[in-house]
Amino acid sequence: MASRRAVQLSLRKPTHAVCVVGVETLVDVYSDVPKGAKTFGVSGSSEVKIYMVYDPSRVAEPAGRAHWPLDANVDVVVVADTVSKDLHDLKVKVSYFESQEAAALAHSVLYLTAVDVSLDVDTGRTGKVKKGSGDKKTWRWGSGGSGAILLVNCDRDTYGSREDLHASHLRSLEDLQDMSPMVLSCGGPDELFEIHKLVLKASLSDSRRLKVFCARGGTSLSNYKQVLGPRHSSYDVERYPGERDIQFFVEGLTFPDASFSGLLSLSVSLVDTRPLSEVSVFTDSVTFRVAPWIMTPNTQPPLELYVCSVIDIHGRNDKFLEDMSHLAMKANCKLVVCPRVENRNDRWIQDEMEFGYTDAPHKSFPVVFDSPRNRGLKDFALKKILGPDFGYVTREIEFAGASGLDSFGNLDVSPPVRVGNTEYPLGRILIGGSFPKSSGRRMARVVRDFLQAQQVQAPVELYSDWLSVGHVDEFLSFVPTSDQKGFRLLLASPSACLQLFQEKKEEGFGEAQQFDGLRFKAKRSINDILADKHLRRDSEHVQECIDWNREVLKRELGLTESDIVDIPQLFYLKGAYAEAFFPDMVNMVVLGKYLGIPKPFGPIINGRCCLEEKVRSLLEPLGLRCVFIDDFLFYHQLLGEIHCGTNVRRKPFTFRWWNSVP
Repeated sequence: MASRRAVQLSLRKPTHAVCVVGVETLVDVYSDVPKGAKTFGVSGSSEVKIYMVYDPSRVAEPAGRAHWPLDANVDVVVVADTVSKDLHDLKVKVSYFESQEAAALAHSVLYLTAVDVSLDVDTGRTGKVKKGSGDKKTWRWGSGGSGAILLVNCDRDTYGSREDLHASHLRSLEDLQDMSPMVLSCGGPDELFEIHKLVLKASLSDSRRLKVFCARGGTSLSNYKQVLGPRHSSYDVERYPGERDIQFFVEGLTFPDASFSGLLSLSVSLVDTRPLSEVSVFTDSVTFRVAPWIMTPNTQPPLELYVCSVIDIHGRNDKFLEDMSHLAMKANCKLVVCPRVENRNDRWIQDEMEFGYTDAPHKSFPVVFDSPRNRGLKDFALKKILGPDFGYVTREIEFAGASGLDSFGNLDVSPPVRVGNTEYPLGRILIGGSFPKSSGRRMARVVRDFLQAQQVQAPVELYSDWLSVGHVDEFLSFVPTSDQKGFRLLLASPSACLQLFQEKKEEGFGEAQQFDGLRFKAKRSINDILADKHLRRDSEHVQECIDWNREVLKRELGLTESDIVDIPQLFYLKGAYAEAFFPDMVNMVVLGKYLGIPKPFGPIINGRCCLEEKVRSLLEPLGLRCVFIDDFLFYHQLLGEIHCGTNVRRKPFTFRWWNSVP
């Protein structure tokens, strides 16, 4: 309920005032009282409801038409329930008395003009504006919450070089679907609006983060005028004679960030233009929250698989593309091949971008987050993915170039988890950085701040600086499962690999060779690997690093040991940093139940690769299908694997983010 406006009465002449339908007006019956008066009574037009507000401990409600004492601090509140047809057509009369039986000493008369002024948005989150829907100024999280939602209009519905939000005018009627509706009610006598005006406002900071378009109907773009935005924080509304409702559309210009909580407010004021200094009679306000950018985990069904066509000293990666095509076909997923002319021979498409989406009750669409990495693929997301109902967002690092940890192989998200009593229904974002309190490499603050500001996928920073490339996808992955848990966390494990090789040695297969089948790689027997003190020392160091992350992941994601699967993998140190000894199997692409796993070229025992067989025995009982793919020449030797060289757009969550409680 809006704060009450007080109207002072006079015994000498009638008072004229404007009131808003449904809004309480306080009538000051004490400012001009006839001498000798001890009580008062109030009457009014049938369209006006009159309420007495008093302290029951000081005064009892009079029976019948009895009078109220003037010395008991009784407030008179009036509310009009219909819009006036003419100026001053509603009446409230206050009569003053010396005693209960005596005639009135004097009267004060108030003539009211009732107007319908209300700014309404979709506070109920149904996709439609509903008038009179309670507190419009407060935004509340949760399934029982309320508050309107604004999309960042970051797609491109018509031809152009940038997102629609950069346009200075409406470029297509389809663009209105990306905006949130807002309705201004303005019913009342036309004569009143000749001496009053409606002013739509945003604060200066909010006006830089939204645009408002006024709609006058019709199918012409000229019928939709931008009235608020970065250079316009106030708009004197054009109201036509007889008009009762004016339609507006609101778009967001930026996602939440370190300096922006995501909340934006708009207000409309009814302003009396007759005084030398204009007077605001009534103000109504609404608050929006800008919808966040949301990542999708491996457990969400795949829609599109992206991979790059490249050429190098080994030739073209056509066989890898063919393998990806077969995998996508199995998973009923569309394959998108980025040609060399677009990727400029940059194969690391996972590092360049991350697919997510944004969601409001009236509209949802995918949004690609373009990393600040800016290598050969730097223009791909903006030029080839941005389009109708496909948004784009990026964060650039000012005054410095991006580090390896700013690539999005270093960005992942867990499936939905519960940690103690806290639910994360959209999962938690995972990024890699340095060991706590050390001076190592970290993801750029501008990217970390952006991810944190989205609120709904509270990020967890892991320790990945022990790796040469430094990405979390080198030691972890999530896979969907068909059991009640719904997923498993896969962790690379040197200990599991050494244990497997020890078992095979004890079974009499010590001479079986790693890299068997690779003519351009020196083979290493199981006996040789187990006897290599340097490799064992390196593996122990790497295992300690992964185990530290293991405990963080268990704590921050609410996991138990039964939720984790150890995937055998060896690493060796090159200087102070670790690299995969053979193709890194956790660095896989997950397409539903089909896993595209780097072929490890492990020791062949009884005609089968013992590493592949071990991974199958761990994952296939969970309902998964392991497809091992050779990525050695085109990816592994360049310090990347299948996950690094692919990217997947997935179905968004069915859970609506506003029903969460961050």
